[in-house]
Amino acid sequence: MSQPVENLDEVLKNHKLSKEEYQDILRILDGRHPNIVEIGIFSAMWSEHCSYKSSKKYLNGFPTKAPWVIQGPGENAGVIDIGEGMAAVFKMESHNHPSFIEPFQGAATGVGGILRDIFTMGARPVANLNALRFGRVRGESENAKYQRHLVRGVVDGIGSYGNCMGVPTIGGEVSFDESYNGNILVNAFSLGLVKSDEIFLGVASGIGNPVMYVGSKTGRDGLGGAVMSSDSFTEESKSLRPTVQVGDPFTEKLLLEACLELFKTDHVVGIQDMGAAGLTSSAFEMAGKTGAGLIMHLDKVPAREEGMTPYDFMLSESQERMLICAKKGSEQAIIDIFEKWELDVAVIGEVTDTKRMELFWHGEQVCDMPIAPVSEEAPILDRPTARPKYLDTVNAKHVNDYAKVADQEAYEKLLASLEVVDKAWVYNQYDSMVQTNTTKHPGSLDASCIRVKENGRALAMSSDCNPRYCYIDPKKGAALAVVESGRNVAMSGARPLSITDCLNYGNPENPEVMWQFAQGCEGIKEACLELNTPVVSGNVSLYNETNGVSVFPTPAIAMVGLNDNANKVLPSCFQEEESHVLLLGETRGEFGGSLYIKELFNETTGTLPSFDYSAELRLWELVIEANKKGLLKSAKDVNVGGIAIALSKMAAVSGKGVVCGIRMENSRDIFDESQSRALVEVSKEDIEIFAKMAMDLGVKVDIIGKVGGDKVKVNDVELSLEKVKDIYFNTFARTIEQDL
Repeated sequence: MSQPVENLDEVLKNHKLSKEEYQDILRILDGRHPNIVEIGIFSAMWSEHCSYKSSKKYLNGFPTKAPWVIQGPGENAGVIDIGEGMAAVFKMESHNHPSFIEPFQGAATGVGGILRDIFTMGARPVANLNALRFGRVRGESENAKYQRHLVRGVVDGIGSYGNCMGVPTIGGEVSFDESYNGNILVNAFSLGLVKSDEIFLGVASGIGNPVMYVGSKTGRDGLGGAVMSSDSFTEESKSLRPTVQVGDPFTEKLLLEACLELFKTDHVVGIQDMGAAGLTSSAFEMAGKTGAGLIMHLDKVPAREEGMTPYDFMLSESQERMLICAKKGSEQAIIDIFEKWELDVAVIGEVTDTKRMELFWHGEQVCDMPIAPVSEEAPILDRPTARPKYLDTVNAKHVNDYAKVADQEAYEKLLASLEVVDKAWVYNQYDSMVQTNTTKHPGSLDASCIRVKENGRALAMSSDCNPRYCYIDPKKGAALAVVESGRNVAMSGARPLSITDCLNYGNPENPEVMWQFAQGCEGIKEACLELNTPVVSGNVSLYNETNGVSVFPTPAIAMVGLNDNANKVLPSCFQEEESHVLLLGETRGEFGGSLYIKELFNETTGTLPSFDYSAELRLWELVIEANKKGLLKSAKDVNVGGIAIALSKMAAVSGKGVVCGIRMENSRDIFDESQSRALVEVSKEDIEIFAKMAMDLGVKVDIIGKVGGDKVKVNDVELSLEKVKDIYFNTFARTIEQDL
């Protein structure tokens, strides 16, 4: 066994381990001082990124069960039943820190990592989404120019990796706020399809079964990546480029096909993606789930660099690699499959009954530690919480405290907001139609949809979060992220079933940030329980701050729903001239955290009112059931910017004008953001039947206008349809490309 480390204090500091944690390590090792390999392993496994030590306390109460949930949190991805022997496998992950340091590779490897989480479960990935947050990109400041550079790099990285993999990117969201100036957020979602009885798990069991390494060779890229992602940024963070992994989508495509071929055989006990913390996390997680032990010979791991050490092999985050627990006697058959696909493959160890991780380097033991305490006894921290002082100021303000702005001026400013305008510049760089199953593609508003050829159904999915809401009310804001993602799915005619989340927050060592996180978790729990949409997978990303400034609380939620008929996917833009436009739900003049206050006064203020989940569920039920009966031509939720902006989007995307008149207490209420509202397009002959359905469900319905003409007119605001289309479709590209 190699010697204990010298300069212990400096080594612990570099590995982000506290003195208290070191005492725990000594206890676990029965008083023996660890060597550098073992310190590296503890550092990675107990990092915030891998252990969730600050967040686990608050995640435990998430609702995770329902009749359609096959696999909840704890595996590579969540799995739900979608009928007739088919299942959907999905998850969302963050790659925030790497993408800020190196936007192209950071974003690309984020996509690669989430795809491996999906096909590790035995599923073929069929749809990607992404949720991207950047700082202020408008203007000539150096920061604005740098943010535009980040946008271009991140989008290029996502597109190049997803396109090479042949997986369509079918939707997502992009938003901007100064709070992300020093720490952008890049969240990647992927969904795959698998037969319900052919799901694979990340386990190692069966004494004497071989442990096999497959995929790319291991290099030094990504060393310390999990630890880097568990710390805040400073001005020196650019020096962390070596901790960002380098991706190769062509190798990953080969790995995907090789794994799917392997899954058709009877050779596999378990398989695990080498993600954060690489070989360390995959080996400890696989053995930890079953209580097994492992012996691994690190000199047998395929290497692509000279002079690599056991530490390098255990901590590298080189991409496109998997760890397999195979059935004894299957080694050569597995080697044949991966060599056929021109991938590295090696038997590097075996399963034991010792419950210990024993690592060898050219015959010398370099690590011997119990597995369970390392994988299960990471410190669970009970960090102090404190309600943020800023809330007293921002919650005290109301829209009436601001100077009145002419409605036409407000309308034109909101319509041109980067939160509103079409992001074709982004999604046109993604292949959204590969695999030919996309039925509601990027830019078509609300949820995106794919058909499931195997059972004739459709899956709808939407990623949502309004960080302004989460800033002024972390609990209600997080709950409304669940609600909004569900409403978008329902507007496509699908029934919302389950969520995956990506909880992006600032520094947990700040009691105010920890309070935001705790409140956000409570909001998600509440919404998921009330809406019966359990959490099946997810990710926590903390330390999203630079120089002491944390990002807005950003709990991104991706909802997945099922439409029983792939031919009944409901559009979200106008379909026919002379159709009637109906407004569903109550308009109450709610402006807390609104785009109106942000765009006109550059502030994020106000309060969020109490929320009625039953009203939301009745709205979903009405749209879903009316769609089944063929009563609706289109449906769109009313969200940021209110009714005026929702109608403008529907008009721009459809290329059809609209004229609407809505009774309002205050003229600016056409921009309010009251919840549980939607716009639906109905033929004249179907209005009576639909109105009766709405009345029976207790949903308020008003006929507000008609589709058609060459203008968009909502009460007293008006623009030509051509002008609306120009603003909506061209603003974003003009902004992002101004330096080119």
